[in-house]
Amino acid sequence: MSKRDEVLAKMAALGFDNEASAVLTDHFLDAEARGRHGHGLTRVEWLSSLTDLNPGARPERVHAEPGFERWDGRGALGYLTLAAICRAQLELPPQHARVIVAAHCFPTGMLGYWVRKLADGGLVAALTATSPARLPHPDGGDPLAGTNPLAIAIPSTDGQPIVSDVSMGKVTYGDVLAGEATSDDLVPFGGEQAHKAFALALGLQLLVDALAGDGYGAVMVVARPEADPVPALRARASGVRLPGDR
Repeated sequence: MSKRDEVLAKMAALGFDNEASAVLTDHFLDAEARGRHGHGLTRVEWLSSLTDLNPGARPERVHAEPGFERWDGRGALGYLTLAAICRAQLELPPQHARVIVAAHCFPTGMLGYWVRKLADGGLVAALTATSPARLPHPDGGDPLAGTNPLAIAIPSTDGQPIVSDVSMGKVTYGDVLAGEATSDDLVPFGGEQAHKAFALALGLQLLVDALAGDGYGAVMVVARPEADPVPALRARASGVRLPGDR
């Protein structure tokens, strides 16, 4: 049995149908291939530990108008909500740009995975999502913000999009789950400059909270590109590994 078939079987055993199982499996295996073990197979066992898992739940687009959509996870995993959102944007891209707000959207996994799908479809995309409060102020105290990653993808005619995906934490909670870090490492990144990461984490937290409401959520912006700056950047980089490259 291949690794993919093995993970698919585990997802099916948790109650997910074929489509949802494939979405989750492909995400976990892509994370493993990129060395992001905290978002990879570690999450298979983590899902089985959730007491509120609802494998049959499906997200819903509850509002749509030119330039804006609102979705609700309706009890579905955030992975499945973002998969549905990405699919909808590729099926009907914005005329120019669109903001998408997703309420009750958790866990969302490796955000770069989702914006890469949009970039592969020719769209510029930016995505952030909230999670349980884990980052304290650099001076200490109780956690005030999630690790709140920000992912940005820029498509290119050369088929090699630039995909930046950065958590505002020194490590992610997934790194803790994978045994690659401890909870003591859940602080804003940057050392003496950690106040910058904390400011970004708090800003992203409040942005999503203000637009999505109670609970964890996500905010995405998608747009049609007006230019292709990626090939020129790669030429200047002269073989340097750029964000999103393997």
